[in-house]
Amino acid sequence: MRAATCLTVLQFLCLAAGGALSAISCYNDQGTAVDWLYLYKLPRPSQSPPEEGMRYLLLQPGGGAWTQGAGLVNDSGEALGRTVGQLYKLGQEEDVAYILYNDQTPPSHGEREKNECGHTKGVVLLDKTQGFWLVHSTPHFPPRQEVGTFSYPETGVENGQNFLCVTFPVERFQSIGEQLQLNQPLVYDCSVPPALASVLPALNQLCRKDRAPPPPPRSLAERDNRSASLLSLGGASFTSFAKSASFGDDLYVSWVAPSLQSDLLVQFWRRSAGVLPSNCSLSQRVLNVQRIGPGGGGGGVEPFKSTQDHSKWAVSVEGQGQPGEGGGWVCVGDINRNLAEERRGGGTVCVQEVEVWKAYRTAVLEFEDC
Repeated sequence: MRAATCLTVLQFLCLAAGGALSAISCYNDQGTAVDWLYLYKLPRPSQSPPEEGMRYLLLQPGGGAWTQGAGLVNDSGEALGRTVGQLYKLGQEEDVAYILYNDQTPPSHGEREKNECGHTKGVVLLDKTQGFWLVHSTPHFPPRQEVGTFSYPETGVENGQNFLCVTFPVERFQSIGEQLQLNQPLVYDCSVPPALASVLPALNQLCRKDRAPPPPPRSLAERDNRSASLLSLGGASFTSFAKSASFGDDLYVSWVAPSLQSDLLVQFWRRSAGVLPSNCSLSQRVLNVQRIGPGGGGGGVEPFKSTQDHSKWAVSVEGQGQPGEGGGWVCVGDINRNLAEERRGGGTVCVQEVEVWKAYRTAVLEFEDC
């Protein structure tokens, strides 16, 4: 089924080392299936050619730090293209499901942003065994499956963008679907075949309806927001925070920071109306990032202002492991800190991994104190 509804799923086919086909997974630049992957598309430096706005950094298990991408973010043979490219190779298969969602859809079919839907962007792609969930911040991405090939939009070049890809076993996608139902995303392309619809009804409902209703709450406290623990295929523990439009408050101040019991530094799109200032009114502070330099501003990466970055991510101020070992939280999502988005669905996906925390924490060069 193809439909212009409120959510998106993307599919990707991984090649294992040696070139043999493997199950759907996140993919790195070398063509190796990975359990999770963070990709930071860097802003385009002023007065530089467009190609400079397509450079990116990668962070993957065992990598230890940000590494320069092997090519450009629009290359079909690099990490993002390899991962999302699976959608166009496998999307017509009868045992493959996908959902593509973005509040700013690709322009080819003329849809416009729907403010009544969630401010949320992502891709889901899976088969009967496993798949991936890609959470990102890029408008008009990715192209519909029928386009037949991967591409990256020109509208995503100027500013920084963030991507989190996690490989999950098939049984996790019911919980992922329930989280997305709560977000009420704008689904612009999807397919959930009968073989998967019966075991993943939440994904099937997202694909079938223009405005999929949120799943029944497990308790009164979960009517407007819900967290879900999601164990990756490789055993990494992620936590999804999803809120509906009726939540009516800032995601980070009122929920994520208290839940993680951590002060948070938050990067988000600052060039919008009603931006919320840093907040120190509760036990956990939420502080707006102002200047960013992945890798601590070294390694050939020119530091940039938060106003040049369309990413939405948060990192805990302090680590929670042994002294000097890090171990704090990192969250990557799709919603900003502004008044309008208090009244829209959206969320973030968090993990407590030492190497991820160090990479994001050292990227914060300046922030707005209270």
